[in-house]
Amino acid sequence: MIRRRPTTVFSLAFLDCICCGFGAMILVFVLSVSAHDQDKIKTIESLRRILASQLAAIARVKDEQDELNKNNSNAAQRLAEIRLTNDRITSLLDDMDRKIQQEKSGKAALAVDLDELQKEIAARQKRADPILPNIKPAPLGVPLGSNYIAFVIDTSGSMRDASTGYRLYASIVRKISDVLDVYPTVKGIQILNSDGGFVFGNSQQEWLPDTPEIRDRIKRVLRTYDTVCESNPVPGIYRVFTRLYRPKDPDMKLGIYVFGDEFTATADAVLKRLDELNPADADGKRPVVINAVGFPTTIYADLPFDLSNTGVKYANLLRELAFQHGGAFIGMQDLY
Repeated sequence: MIRRRPTTVFSLAFLDCICCGFGAMILVFVLSVSAHDQDKIKTIESLRRILASQLAAIARVKDEQDELNKNNSNAAQRLAEIRLTNDRITSLLDDMDRKIQQEKSGKAALAVDLDELQKEIAARQKRADPILPNIKPAPLGVPLGSNYIAFVIDTSGSMRDASTGYRLYASIVRKISDVLDVYPTVKGIQILNSDGGFVFGNSQQEWLPDTPEIRDRIKRVLRTYDTVCESNPVPGIYRVFTRLYRPKDPDMKLGIYVFGDEFTATADAVLKRLDELNPADADGKRPVVINAVGFPTTIYADLPFDLSNTGVKYANLLRELAFQHGGAFIGMQDLY
């Protein structure tokens, strides 16, 4: 009998085939996985590029928004400035319109005054010219009527002429002489400096008699008077009231003449004190008349022309004093 070889199901060749098959399947799987990952990588790269583009676009939009906000802020500031300028222009126009209306009103009033003046001139031309008495005019424009006259003279350095050895300016002596000439006869004369000292000495602190000799002596003494006092006429004015004025004498008509250029204190206290020393009656008249002459020694100096200037303060005080006490204030234009 013939023996047959036993049949082997799993041989080496079969295993080789199986291994090759599995290897082929693994290779196919590996190749398929690699291609899929590459597609993913490409997709991710594409998404990254799109995202970067979007971020750049967002950054540009943000920059444009910041620029727009900045422009809006500048525009708002400019608009506020324009509105402020417009308000100022409107205010100026209103002010100009108001001034124009005032000017028109002033012109209308001036036209009325001019018409009345023309009528008055026409009426006077029809009347005969009056014959005026020959009266010597007052050289300083001051009111007359006093029978006692007292001079308060600032004899400080600013009232002295360096070219004459620091004597009083000749114009000051001339103006005092002019005032004396306007009063041909008075009952008493006296001269004080601004400190309240008597020019003729402490032994003559009463009224000097009005004689030609006294008048000549006053002019001579003033030309060479060398006592220097403070530039403040107030103490001298007070001294006239406390030492020379006799309020119980109904016949005394006192006139005070102040010659100066500076005042360094405050005016309110002076005005109040003199209002007490020289009170007004029921009709507003005061028994003592105060006149003043101002010399431009400090106003011409290199000082600012404002209320801190002592010359301006003197002018303001004496102008108000003269107004309140029935006199006149004269401001001299020069010293010669």
